[in-house]
Amino acid sequence: MALAKDLSLSQKQLIQIAKESFQNLATICLEYPKLDSEKKLSSNIYCENPEIADALHKQGQGIIFFCGHQANWEILFLEGTTRMKGIAIGKPIQNKKLYHWILSIREKYGGKIITPRNAVAQGLKALRTGHFLGIVGDQAMPSSGYSFPFLGRKAWTSTAPALLAHKTNSPIIFASTKRTSQGYRIHYGDPIWPDTSQPVEKEVIRIMDQLLSALEESIKKAPGEWLWQHNRWKQQTPKTIYKKFRHDSLCIILPQDESEFYSLYETLPTLKEIYAADFLCLLLPSSFRHLPLIEANQVIYYSNLKEAFLPDFRFKLIFNFTNHASISRHFKKLSAIEILDLPTLKKLAKPHLPISLEHNLPEIFKRALCRPGSLWIKEAEHAR
Repeated sequence: MALAKDLSLSQKQLIQIAKESFQNLATICLEYPKLDSEKKLSSNIYCENPEIADALHKQGQGIIFFCGHQANWEILFLEGTTRMKGIAIGKPIQNKKLYHWILSIREKYGGKIITPRNAVAQGLKALRTGHFLGIVGDQAMPSSGYSFPFLGRKAWTSTAPALLAHKTNSPIIFASTKRTSQGYRIHYGDPIWPDTSQPVEKEVIRIMDQLLSALEESIKKAPGEWLWQHNRWKQQTPKTIYKKFRHDSLCIILPQDESEFYSLYETLPTLKEIYAADFLCLLLPSSFRHLPLIEANQVIYYSNLKEAFLPDFRFKLIFNFTNHASISRHFKKLSAIEILDLPTLKKLAKPHLPISLEHNLPEIFKRALCRPGSLWIKEAEHAR
């Protein structure tokens, strides 16, 4: 949330909205038993403007509904299937008993949940037979070739909604949900029709830009009702960095000691190579302000240790190369998920490090953070 610069939130607002988001998530969990026990959908849940969608459905026109994880997103599919025939894409969870229970709730009014693996084939079939297809489209997909500056940050997104729309000449309707004192209110945006006379590549970008812009505006109206707990801005695929260290916003803190500084300063290009697309902040001693630096999103200089204790929620991964554990404790109290120092990186790299490279910091970093075969190759494999 702190990195979603288009929201322009103060520190106080960040904390308040974060609390609201966790309250929203808890509310959703507590509402599942209620949704399970109700034979009919509650009268407190209704769509404000179903007319256009209902008319299209009665004409046998397939419709794609696009939404995000807002308020209780389960309501959208439940309410929709009381009026229309449709399916939605849902990723199974590992707990099979829990998943079957959730599935029984989602499908209780006649809808069907399909897995992402079968989404294209079953989605095409549904749309061509006049059913609707529901897609929750705000998950990160770093492997996608399409990105959008979502809330001020580059976000990689699946283009499946636009591709399916173009393939079947079906409209996409953005659907939003909000929680009120009277219950849930669903609102449908105007249908976005594909222009099949245009190249598919051009249309996909136009449609996805329009959908994500609508989702952006909806989130801005009630940011505490969006699922900030999932990482919308992943920049890395699983191919290079180990999952534990695959974070999209990091801060590198270099020490004030001159000899220690220069040895670590020379490794900055390596860290930039590893985290090429991620948000990167450098926190450096002001006495080295004259030195050229790698490309970074932000550079902050500190004159004394106290200035290094930034009141900053942006950083999920901290490289603390100072000898001060108090800095690590400070960021851990904010939003840092992982904090690494040089001894820890050396320990992580040791099983993969031949004696000839045990003092080579760039190789230490690569072997500590990255998978074999990505930015480094096992010596035995290299020899073959």
